[in-house]
Order: sequence, then C-alpha cells, then structure tokens
Amino acid sequence: MSEDGPGRAMTLSEVQQLVRRKDELEAQIRACYQLLEDQKGVGMDGPLVDAEGFPRADIDLYQVRTARHSIACLQNDHKALMKQVEEALHQLHAREKEKHARDEAEARAEAMSQSLPPAFAKVNAVTPESPASTSGLQVDDEIVEFGSVNVHNFKSLQNIATVVQHSEGLQYHSLAKMTTAQKTIKMELVPAFWTLI
Repeated sequence: MSEDGPGRAMTLSEVQQLVRRKDELEAQIRACYQLLEDQKGVGMDGPLVDAEGFPRADIDLYQVRTARHSIACLQNDHKALMKQVEEALHQLHAREKEKHARDEAEARAEAMSQSLPPAFAKVNAVTPESPASTSGLQVDDEIVEFGSVNVHNFKSLQNIATVVQHSEGLQYHSLAKMTTAQKTIKMELVPAFWTLI
C-alpha cells in the first residue's frame, strides 16, 4: 500500500485495500480471543495465578500472555485503520458529490445553450449610466432576445429602438449570452429616457 501524504486523495482501490486489511485484523483478533477461550476461558482479565499466588498449572501462561498482548496491539492498529477508512470514505463521497454537481451544472449549461436560438446582435459599446449599463450588459455580450425581438424577426437596430420607445418605464426581459462569464443569463431591462452630457 502506498504511503498517504497529508491531504492526498485516496483512490477507491486503496480504500478497498484498507477494508481488506481491517478484515484481516478482525480475523486475527478473533483468533486470539478464541485462543484465550481455549485456555479455560481465561479471557483478557482472568487471573494467571492460583489462590496461593503461584502461576496456574492448568493454562499455558506464555500463550495467554502472548494472545493478550497481540489483542491489545491489534486493537490499537484496528482503531487507527478504522480512522483511515472513515476519512477515506468521506473523501470519496465528497469527490463524488462534487463530480455530480459539476456534471449537473455542465448538463444544464449545455441544455440551455442548445435550447436557445442564436444571438442576433453583439454589444460593441456600453455607455456608463445607461439602462444597458445598469442592467449589467458588457462589451462583447451577445443578445439572444430583447423583448419581442429575436433572431427570427430582427432586421435592423430600428427593431430594438421601436421596442424601447413603446415600453419606456416598463420592465422587459432579455436574454444575453455573457461572453465574459461564459454563460447565458436572463436580464431585467427597464427602458428609460436618458441623455449624454
């Protein structure tokens, strides 16, 4: 098994290897407990001396002491290994959750870009303090829809001017492809009378 550096993400196969090691440790611990059980059920806390303080003759003291020591060591190893397994599983689940969220966002962006008609205009300039500026429109953004104007009925900028003249002070929805942010957003535009100074 490879050494784990702090913060290094573990792979699924490494987690599976840790789980196999955990199973091996548990099997060794069970074997040691069975050995203690076979020694007159002395267990981890049973006395190793008789009533007179002499070593018990009915059990193999060396085996009992070795088994008890092995159990203590194996349980410490098991506890440390379980912590590693828990952290690794948290990492795997977090990575899977991030991947799922990324995939969903990409799928939504792709669906949105495929379902939208192509842009009919590109923004060359945005005057400061203008309604376009206050709505967030930026140079190089592409206009997909402006009120009732879209790629199917757009003939000239006069189409947009007509919509603006007839809807001053009203809220209009517009779809713009934000090239700076690489996304398509729905904008709220309120055409208003303004003058350049």
